[in-house]
Amino acid sequence: MKKLFLSLCALLGLSTAQADEGMWTIYNLPQAVFDQMQAEGFRMSYNDLYFGDNSLKAACVNFSGYCSGVVVSPNGLVFTNHHCGFEAIRSHSTVEHDYMLNGFYAKTYEEELPNENMFVSFMIEQNDITDRIMKQGFNEMTIEQQEVFLDSLENAMSQEVKQNDSTLRLEIKPFYEGNKYYATTYRDFTDLRLVFTVPKSMGKYGGETDNWMWPRQTCDFSVFRIYADPKTNGPAAYSPDNVPYHPKRWAEVSMQGYKEGDFAMTIGYPGSTERYLSSYGIQEMRDADNATRAQVRGVKQEVMIRHMRANEAVRIKYDSKYAQSSNYWKNSIGMNKCIDSIGIVLNKRMFEEQLARWQDSTGFLKGKLDFNKLGKMYKARYHDRRALMYWYETFIRTNELCTRAMKMAQGMEVKGPENKPNKQYIEFEDNSNEWDEALDKEVMAVLLKNYREHVEERYLPTFYQVIDRKYYGNYKAYVNDLYANSLLMKSNTKLFFNKKKFKQDLGVRLGYDLVESFNTLREALLATYDSIDTQERYLCAAKLRMEENLPHYSDANFTMRLSYGQVGGFELDGHPSGYYTTAESIVEKMKQADSNVEYFAEPIMHELLSAKDFGPYQDKTTGKMQLCFLTNNDITGGNSGSPMFDGDGRLIGLAFDGNWDSLSSDINFDSRLARCIGVDIRYVLFMMDRWGHADRLLQEINAK
Repeated sequence: MKKLFLSLCALLGLSTAQADEGMWTIYNLPQAVFDQMQAEGFRMSYNDLYFGDNSLKAACVNFSGYCSGVVVSPNGLVFTNHHCGFEAIRSHSTVEHDYMLNGFYAKTYEEELPNENMFVSFMIEQNDITDRIMKQGFNEMTIEQQEVFLDSLENAMSQEVKQNDSTLRLEIKPFYEGNKYYATTYRDFTDLRLVFTVPKSMGKYGGETDNWMWPRQTCDFSVFRIYADPKTNGPAAYSPDNVPYHPKRWAEVSMQGYKEGDFAMTIGYPGSTERYLSSYGIQEMRDADNATRAQVRGVKQEVMIRHMRANEAVRIKYDSKYAQSSNYWKNSIGMNKCIDSIGIVLNKRMFEEQLARWQDSTGFLKGKLDFNKLGKMYKARYHDRRALMYWYETFIRTNELCTRAMKMAQGMEVKGPENKPNKQYIEFEDNSNEWDEALDKEVMAVLLKNYREHVEERYLPTFYQVIDRKYYGNYKAYVNDLYANSLLMKSNTKLFFNKKKFKQDLGVRLGYDLVESFNTLREALLATYDSIDTQERYLCAAKLRMEENLPHYSDANFTMRLSYGQVGGFELDGHPSGYYTTAESIVEKMKQADSNVEYFAEPIMHELLSAKDFGPYQDKTTGKMQLCFLTNNDITGGNSGSPMFDGDGRLIGLAFDGNWDSLSSDINFDSRLARCIGVDIRYVLFMMDRWGHADRLLQEINAK
């Protein structure tokens, strides 16, 4: 396979950048990249890839602001991952009708389930507006001034696009560490309904044991449908009168499969990478961010899983929360392992030394880019950054009391007459169906203790003095008192915040203490934030200039990106990984369920996957029922649910994970090891057919 080499990286002995590395914006795809795609087996024209409502790009969606998806039928069916639909599935589940446990299939349009706060976005177009911004003296502004300017410009440009089409919205985002700015226009559909999901045993098969691991057998998919205004076929708020959306383009679902070396491409919405980040930034990420996240979430999750396994109702409430927490708990552990084993900090430092010599010889950004200054600023803020991460992981979205206390202290909606302050109040809705008191209280108590054990005394909020003085250091007693007596825990009750009782309330005081401690940490970090941000932007600009004869992609920022490469495995310590898994492999794992509950599957799944003949879903070349497969496509969080296409733009799978051996790929793409794990689309269709008997959906999809 032909490669595009970065000569400097080769000189330094770093992992070389190559054509299948990269998260490319499609509207300005470099010609060299497109030529390489064609050389490797891409057979579509660029126009068919990008331009207009009939392009392949038009079938790919941003799924609810945190995942990706693909439209697969003329009636607006959308495929995404099971873990992307996890919260929707959980929210419709009860102990009596547990769709998380048992799966779900809507046999008619009327049975399809609407979802609050979910949407899909179609990217309409994207444009580089850097010159327009820079002519306004943008780089001379402070960070705060830049934010105000960008908000104002985004509002003005949004009004422009809405004048032509009221269903559109526009957003401006930085690219290349703020050296470029693009404006992207979207059309959002907010009536999104759940249509089909397999049981959690299959949709999350292997659980945390297999998360980020290869080999995988997870059937990670769910099916939704876009609904539209019956008169315009355009976006509309939920209404029972809405009808299925009829797109001009949907992805052709392929039954043809793949073989090793075949072209493979993803189009999706990767969330965040930091491959231009300095060595000092990577070191901070490893020690202050990842290590902290892993430590705190490990403590929290031990409590959560114990309560969840003891009570089905609790499990349903916390399934999604636990999955969200554990996903990047394990990612943080794996990323730090890779940072150290590959030696990324040292390699990056060597690159920066080479870049500094080039800067000295050319004078580019002389007097501006200063690596010594950058290193000193990162070192000066390390303890504050680490403490802030401990604060965030301890107090944000970990328990209901802290959540309410923070809402109260940061300014909730005030109700009551404006001219009578003593009659004004706040009120919390009853959301008891979303959390469990016993679990919540134990999590809060252990995290309060854990926070104190891992940060310096100066970072402790004032309420720790109350714990010491009134409760003699007994965190459990303090938390029990909070939940039993704080006004904040009274739902559907008017809380008159100007009353003496409210001001003296233990939970109220905790909320104000938390905000105060957060602001103290924030102010300390803001002292160097602008300067570090500017130096990182200079570093990226210098790299781009030094390598200006080569194509470069920007770090991911949850805008549409294309990645391409080939189907294939990797080799580690002389052991080949293989590039697909089979039905036989999952049946063998299912037999281990007595020793690992995450390998459990219902008897019907044993039966279906032990079949002698899988009919049209069996690969014609290998004769196997293939479940999951590997490509060297470049992915990160947000890519979950991204369609995986063959060289003709046919859907062959859905991306859902990366591999443990390359979890540092967000900061360093290792072409030897970095792999994208996808669920084979034939496995998806097999489950819809043989388990779900979803004939109407299969006819609608019309796989070829």
